[in-house]
Amino acid sequence: MSEGLTAFDIKILEVLQKDASLSTAEIAERVGLSQSPCWRRLQRLREEGYISRQVAILNREKLNNVIFIISTLKMSTLTDEQRREFLRKIDAIPEILECYTIFGDRDVMIKVAAPSMPWYQTFLTDVVLKLPGVLDAQSIVTLAELKHTTAIPLRGNLSL
Repeated sequence: MSEGLTAFDIKILEVLQKDASLSTAEIAERVGLSQSPCWRRLQRLREEGYISRQVAILNREKLNNVIFIISTLKMSTLTDEQRREFLRKIDAIPEILECYTIFGDRDVMIKVAAPSMPWYQTFLTDVVLKLPGVLDAQSIVTLAELKHTTAIPLRGNLSL
């Protein structure tokens, strides 16, 4: 059962969001704990699902300067099975990095990593528009990344 987040837990999560490669000793030093209590807190945070996974964030400029494209999709009404199939297919397409349901006249928003605009045009017509229930897509091409973070704010407006 969850004990809730303490000030130390929040500090640990903030440190991990900046650099998950740190050792327990390094994390403990940065948050002001000894190593054993820090390790126990880390274990609890993992067990309770506050930390779902740890990954490496790659430099997209080193990997052919990937273009990010945001597409909003208009969907038809889907049966439960069609919705499951749509989600299975979305999950199986590595170029689709994120997928959300949204409010408004559009139903779904996806974030696509594309190597070029010609590639994206083919991907849109051959893959996205053939997904179950997709009626239409509108795309926004990003020009420059002004801010990118994966860190969730843990202080201030969020009530934990």
